Amino acid sequence: MRIGLLTGGGDCPGLNAVIRAVVRRAEMEHGDTIVGFRDGWKGMAEGDIVDLSVDSTRGLVTRGGTVLGTARYHPDEHSDATAMVFESFKRNRLDAVICVGGDGTLAAAGKLSDVGLPMIGVPKTIDNDVFGTDVSVGFDTAVAIAADALDRVQTTGESHNRIMVVEVMGRHNGWIALSAGIAAGAEAILIPEVPFDVDELAKQLVHRHRRARSSVVVVAEGASPVAGSLAWSPPRGKFGSIVAGAVGELVRAELEQRTGFDARLTVLGHVQRGGTPTPTDRILGSRFGVAAVDAVRDGEAGVMVALQSEQVVRVPIAEISGRRKQVPPDLVDVARSLTV
Repeated sequence: MRIGLLTGGGDCPGLNAVIRAVVRRAEMEHGDTIVGFRDGWKGMAEGDIVDLSVDSTRGLVTRGGTVLGTARYHPDEHSDATAMVFESFKRNRLDAVICVGGDGTLAAAGKLSDVGLPMIGVPKTIDNDVFGTDVSVGFDTAVAIAADALDRVQTTGESHNRIMVVEVMGRHNGWIALSAGIAAGAEAILIPEVPFDVDELAKQLVHRHRRARSSVVVVAEGASPVAGSLAWSPPRGKFGSIVAGAVGELVRAELEQRTGFDARLTVLGHVQRGGTPTPTDRILGSRFGVAAVDAVRDGEAGVMVALQSEQVVRVPIAEISGRRKQVPPDLVDVARSLTV
């Protein structure tokens, strides 16, 4: 068989582990050929290919990023791109395509599957918001990086009696903020799911500083204040995305003004996406890569491999397309119990 492979959307640690596993399972177990497309759906539409082999992917499991490259590009949003993707599929004599992506990339895969392209999806995103899977490739590494950063700012905050505000990624949900904040023992965790009251938070921090010399406040980039409490709306970038550091600076400035304590902001940004993946992400990526090839060999199409209760299963893409996995209430309650 000839199988296409692409990585779409934002990069994250663990993608190369998926690529390596797909190639090794396909080539060594079945004698199949893997055709890689550079820069996601854009590369497939434009026919930008690279041959992948066991030799060319050797040692990838420890490397961050993706050797195939990636792009935020969806065929349905560009004129004639869907037809170009199908033409590329035929020209390269493919039997199926394995698409590694987040909710946007997988939604595009679902639309292509609906019109006849044999698709197998693999969930990846540091935001951990792909519906239908307990965890996505990249999330564990992002949490580890964020938790390490929180540990580090806590010691410098104690040295200077400061409030340390750390903004992490999470436009639509607080998976990273909650997980890293709990792991690092942060004093406050602000997430998109629960609007924050900056006055109440300031009072709690003032009370805390009667017995402690610092406080760490974790802010997801999509967090927002309680309606009507602050005259603020999040600034947007040229593509409509939230501007990194905006809400973090708002929280820093408001807390400094209300508490009288020196407050400093650290924006982790793309640091959370880069670097060496954790062993957990390497293993998860490897399991998903093998499972994706097995799904192709079984004649499956229009499904995503997923982790549910420690088992790798196959979920119809139609069931997860357009849906985001929200932070469960019990995790929010845990964070509430452990913060100021």
